[in-house]
Parts: sequence; C-alpha cells; structure tokens
Amino acid sequence: MSAISLIPLSAELHTAALQEVYRATPGYWKMHHFAAIPEGQAANDLKLAAEAPGRTILGIVQRIDPNDPQAGAAMIGMIDLRLHWPGHTVASIGLMMVAEPYQRQQVATQAWHLLAAWLAASAGMLKVRVSIEQFNVAALKFFESVDFKLTGETSRMHLGTKLVRLLYMEQELRI
Repeated sequence: MSAISLIPLSAELHTAALQEVYRATPGYWKMHHFAAIPEGQAANDLKLAAEAPGRTILGIVQRIDPNDPQAGAAMIGMIDLRLHWPGHTVASIGLMMVAEPYQRQQVATQAWHLLAAWLAASAGMLKVRVSIEQFNVAALKFFESVDFKLTGETSRMHLGTKLVRLLYMEQELRI
C-alpha cells in the first residue's frame, strides 16, 4: 500500500471525483437500501458541507504512481467531518468511506491516524465522536480497531421508510 493524503474538497474542483468514490462503494448504498447511487449526491453533499459551520469533506487521495509525484493522485475515499460539534473541542465524523477496491488495505486506518494527529495538534480538538447505524457491523469493527469506545448513547433516525438505531462511539485525542 502506498501512502495516502487527506485534502479538503470543494464543489468547484472535486464533485466528479467524489461521485466516483460513491460509485466505487456500491455495498454502502445497497446496505442503505438505495437501488442505485444517487446522481448528484456528491454535488449535494459538498454544497451542504460548505453551508454548515465547521463542516468539511476531506478526500482520501493516493498517488497514481508512488515513485512519480508528477503522475498525480486519485481520490479513493472520503471523510465527512464537522469541527466543534457537538461541543467546542469535539469533532464529529459523519461518514468515512473507502472505495471498495481499496478496502481491507489499511487505507481507512492510515486516514484515521492522519486525521487524528491533525485534529489534536492543529485543530485543538480533544475528542472525536461518530454515530454508526447498528446494522453497520464493518464500521463498528473498524472504529473499535482504532480505539473508539461505545458510549452507551443511542438515538434513532429515519433512513427512507425505516427507523434506524444509531450507536455513538468516542475517542479522546492525545496531543
């Protein structure tokens, strides 16, 4: 596996690449009962992120050729993040997604470590929260593997016509 980087995404520059990441994760959309990846989902997500204070979508990018920086990079995943939510020194991860061809190759783990270091050292965050649908066992296992702990807090949200239980996990950040 070659090294990855995180970059903030903008609608002007990254809509098509983010939509491709969504297309490369059909299992996620199927798990959430979508017949197909919604067209325009990336544009909508980037627009909503730009409108919410402290919210950004980060692209997980990897060099096309690890030995040639001039070859450019490809987006292979994303992290939807909100700083200062729900508290001043708390960040919340709304979604962390890695394109299926790159899953189970430590990409998400590497991305989490890059993000955690930045959140603690540069953004002044002391804690990170994530809410995960109870049925998303892979996400629960991933966040447990990078030292998130279940808080015991739950809530419910509508997912289409279904009511889904969310489990909350947190991690204290080390500076």
